[in-house]
Formats: sequence, structure tokens, C-alpha cells
Amino acid sequence: MKTAIVKINAVRSINYRTDASYHLSEGQNVQRSIAASPYPLIKVKEVASDIFIGNRAKRVYVKDIKHGIPFLSSSDILKADLDNVKLASKKYTPEIERMSLKKGWTLISRSGTIGNCAFANAKHAQKLASEDVIRLVPNNILRGGLVYAYLASKYGHSLLTQGTFGAVIQHIEPAFVGSIAIPKFPESFQHEVDDLIQEAARLREEAADAMEEAKGKMRRFVNYSFIKKFYKTGWVSSKDICNSLQHRLDPPALMNDGVTTMKEVTSRMKSENIANIKATVRRPGIFKRSYVTNGIPYIKGSEIFLNNPFRRCAHLSRTKTPFIDEMILKEGQILITCAGSVGNIKMITKEYEDKKAIGSQDIIRLSSDDELYTKEYLFTYLQMPFVYDYIQSMKYGSVIERIEPFHIESIPVVTPTKDLSEEITSIIQRYMDCTYRAFNAEEKAISMVEQEIEKWNKH
Repeated sequence: MKTAIVKINAVRSINYRTDASYHLSEGQNVQRSIAASPYPLIKVKEVASDIFIGNRAKRVYVKDIKHGIPFLSSSDILKADLDNVKLASKKYTPEIERMSLKKGWTLISRSGTIGNCAFANAKHAQKLASEDVIRLVPNNILRGGLVYAYLASKYGHSLLTQGTFGAVIQHIEPAFVGSIAIPKFPESFQHEVDDLIQEAARLREEAADAMEEAKGKMRRFVNYSFIKKFYKTGWVSSKDICNSLQHRLDPPALMNDGVTTMKEVTSRMKSENIANIKATVRRPGIFKRSYVTNGIPYIKGSEIFLNNPFRRCAHLSRTKTPFIDEMILKEGQILITCAGSVGNIKMITKEYEDKKAIGSQDIIRLSSDDELYTKEYLFTYLQMPFVYDYIQSMKYGSVIERIEPFHIESIPVVTPTKDLSEEITSIIQRYMDCTYRAFNAEEKAISMVEQEIEKWNKH
């Protein structure tokens, strides 16, 4: 339990808020740390030409990219892959310009999970975002990358979350973000931090371009036609049921567009099941989790797709956690979500090894030592829309849908030519390198800000 004496002037200055959640929050300690700054303090609103939330409107979603614009939620802005998101109707979405994002903005989640920040790169630009995303447009009084690094730091996050309100769904507002104090760091320091953030943004754009290049080569090689139909009827022979995996009778497993496309593709192209190549598919056992403050970073299935999953992740005890060797995440592993949101694919890059992170038991691990079906080739192939839909046909469970390692082993993989395998492998290695370097550049910038603030408070 925390207790403290609060002066009436402190209550008046924040519109007469008297709740302990504000006055006894970590943000109060952070404010004292920031007040020790040897540099002048200004308000965030002074370093922004605008701080706003976009347009509140009824959302009409569409399936076809021709009729829609990618629409990002407050959780989507933090992800590395910004392509697999909902599409808002071009026709029925009002004030599209007001909802559009632009490169160089700082984006802040304002509802539910509050205070998470992203620096908008070219892949965010021209996409829409919900009103649950605060947009901060820098005005160059302080460099944009520096403003982002400050708000994304542990100090900035504490200040952002201090202003939450709401009995059911917590929120913060643009006016509160504008009221946060920010030190006017020296120009040389701003320049160094901003350069690192801009470099991280550029590398993430390169990584996304490399990923799309690899997917394009795969699409042209397989040359498939895949159209997702959301209502269909049909008939299935008893022979097909007997020959199917687990002899299932439910329509989603039998009348599936991915299954139909997979049959068409494998009928004209050579393929091998994952079980028949030099690959290993496994999932760790279930265990009781013992959470601690400073332990092993524990990455859940929903966190592996974030640009930086370590910023707010849980930590597990080093001494009370079993299966650590089985759960440790290694560079080059392919992760496949297998519970809840099934079939999403992630390639582990070196920052996970650097952090000695472990992954949830609800993530299937796929490793390949095959010279033709390389891990990079499998990573690209498994992201093809028809393969993703094929995986959906294997789901089971009435409450939480799941797949198992033997489902992944049964997936047919189109046999590549040696040249194609080498090309895609090289491109994905470039993707992994850019992703790793971007992570390091951004983490270094944020660490510089945190270390600078810590210097002011050493006694």
C-alpha cells in the first residue's frame, strides 16, 4: 500500500483530480526526475505543430484492396508487418485525409493498452489509423526522432500512462500528451538520437521491401489463383474424408479455398510434406509460469510480431522455469502461432538471442537444415495466402482454436528450383539483417535518452 500527502495546488493544476492512481503513480517519481534536468523544460505541445486523434466515424470494412485502404488499430502500429490488416472502405469512410498517417509522426496508443509509441515510416504513410491512435506531428523545435525516443522510453511511458482516465476502458487525450514536460536537449544530442531513429525507420522500410520481393518471386513461381469465398456449398466424397488428415467431417476442413488451391498447385508441381524434408517441428510442454521483475524475457504469441516485444514483456524466473532449452528463441527459427490466432508466421532474428528470450508454449517452432527447402524459403512459402488458408482448415477446438505440430508436418511445400531457393534465401537474409539492425538502432537511441536522464539523478 502506498500513502502520500498531496498539496492542494497539485490538485488544482490537474483539473482537481484527487484519485490515488494519479498522485501515487510512477509518473510522479518520473516528474521529479525530469525536473532535475540541467536543460530548459518545455511542453510537448510546443514541439508539435499538431497533436490529434483523427476522425471518429463508423467503420465499414471491405475485403478487396481495390475498394479499401489499410486501417491500423492501436496495436497494429507497433507491428513489423503492416500489410495484413483490415481494409476500410474508400467510399464510406469520411474525412480520409484526417485519418491518414504520414512519415515522421510519433504515434501513441490512447485506449486500452496506453502509452505505446511507434515512429511512422514510409510503410505507415497513406494508411489510416483509428481514433485510438494519437498523432504527434513534430515542428522541428526538437528533432522528431528525439521526441519519439523520449516518449517511447521508460520515463516517457510512465508520464503517458499517468494521465489515464475511465472506469472501464482507460484513455488518454491529446491535450494531456501536450502537457507533458520534455527537456530541451542539446542540439548535438538531439542530432545523434534522431539519426538513429531515422536509420531504424529506413531499415524497416528496406526489410519490408525485401519481404515483398521474396513473396513476389514465390507468387510468380507457384503461379496460383486464390480467391477467398466467404460462403460456399459443395459435396465431398467419403473416399476424400477417409484419406484426409484425422478424417474430419466439419465443413471448414473440407470446403476450404486453401485446400482447393493446394490440390490444384500440387497436382501440377512437385511438392514434399514438411515431415519429409530435413526439418524439425516441435512445441514445448505446458508449465506453470513464475513471474518476476528481472528474469528471462517471456514472449507471448501476440507479442512476437511487434517491432520491439521486449519493451513491455513479462519476465519469468530463471530457477523456477522448466523447459528453458526447449523454449529459448534462436535466430533462424520459424514461429507459427498455434492457439487463438492460428497460422501467423514469424522468423526469429538475432535480437531474440541477444536478449536470451524464451517463447510461449502456444508457439510452434519450425527449424530447417535442408539445402533446398531452406528456412528462408519455408518462411516465405508459409506466408502465401493459400497456405495460410490451408492451415486454417486444420484448426480444432470450440472455444480456443488450435493446431498441433503434426498439422504443420502435413503441409505440402512446392519444390523450388535451386536458383529460386538461393534467391529467396539471400533476400530473406537481407530482411533479417535489416530487421536486426533497425532494432539495435532504435534501442540504442532510447537507451541514450534514458541514460541521460539517469545522469541527472545520481547523488
